[in-house]
Order: sequence, then C-alpha cells, then structure tokens
Amino acid sequence: MEYLEGMLQKEKDNFSRVCNRLLGTCFLCKGNQNTKADYYFVLKYRKEFKEYLGVLGYRLEINEEYGVIQLTSPRGYNRMNLKLYDSIVLLILRILYDEKKRELSAIEEVIVNLGDIQDKFVSLNIRDRLIDKGTMRNSLSLFRRFQLIELLDKNLGNEESRVLIYNSILMAVRVEDIKQAYEKLLIYRKGKNTDEETGEDEAD
Repeated sequence: MEYLEGMLQKEKDNFSRVCNRLLGTCFLCKGNQNTKADYYFVLKYRKEFKEYLGVLGYRLEINEEYGVIQLTSPRGYNRMNLKLYDSIVLLILRILYDEKKRELSAIEEVIVNLGDIQDKFVSLNIRDRLIDKGTMRNSLSLFRRFQLIELLDKNLGNEESRVLIYNSILMAVRVEDIKQAYEKLLIYRKGKNTDEETGEDEAD
C-alpha cells in the first residue's frame, strides 16, 4: 500500500494492528497505559491513518488537548444502538465527569464509585429503585471495551468500587448529546408516570 511506503515492516504490522483496534474500540486514550503507545503511534503517522481510514469511509478525529483519538463514521457504518439503561449510565458517567472535573486540577484523573452512579440515577427520578447489578455490570463492561472507562476494582457489587472515567467521554457524549439525552429522559419519565397511573409497567 502506498500509504505505508517508507515504513519498516514492524511499523507496517503495528499500523495494521492499530487500525483494527480503532475499528473495534473507536477510541485511543493517552491516559490509558494499555493504549498510550498506540495513541502516540497514530500521532506520528496521522496523515497515513487519516488517508487509509478515509478510504474505508471513516474519519479520524484527534484531540491532543484531551489526549484522545476517535474514529467516527460520517456514513453511519458500524453504529451501535445502546439499550435504554446503557444510554442512561453513559449520560450519568458524563455528568459525573463534569462534576468531578470541576473539583480537580487539570492533570488529575476522574474517579467515581458505583455509589455515585446510583445516587445520580436516583436524583434523575427515572425509577424508584436502583440499577440492578447485572445491568450495571453489563453497561460498565461495554464502556470499558470502548475505552471510555476503566474498572479499578473487580467487585462490581460493592458501591465503593471505583470507576476511572477517561477524557474520551467528552467526545463520546458531547454537550448537544447531553441535551438530547435529557429530553429523551423527560419523555421516558412521562411515559413511566402514565404507566404507573394506569397500573402498567414495562418488563425489566
């Protein structure tokens, strides 16, 4: 491939591996020690990555201020439709990130615990009970796979278990997305209240 001319074989192999990682996870974070080297590799060959991934129909977005690289698809390739509770947990993580970041210095990591997530869920008045452990575990595992968070403790049944939120959350859920999510939550709450008034409720 002409994109890779001038690269050593090792770099070509690395280029292929990092492309596949981006296609699978959408994000690379400088703050994640497991992907930090890949982040800098993309910066070194950003022109080649942008050209190659562009041919495949993707756009490479690099935000050095956040230390995040994101792969997006203007044509809507490989879009994932989140389940309702996944969307809610993602919104909560974004809100908590903003709240915690205001309390921290620019270089400090944003760490919350499961109790913080549940408290925010209750404050949004979505349901009258907490997110169940299975749903929470599935949502957090999903967002970990996409480089949005890291689970610092294995026991996800403990409200003190910690979750590190990466800066990639800022690109995954932008300000306009938060507004749209709030509007959807309002619609959901209205529907829930109507169901309660008529004695109906959706299955979990």
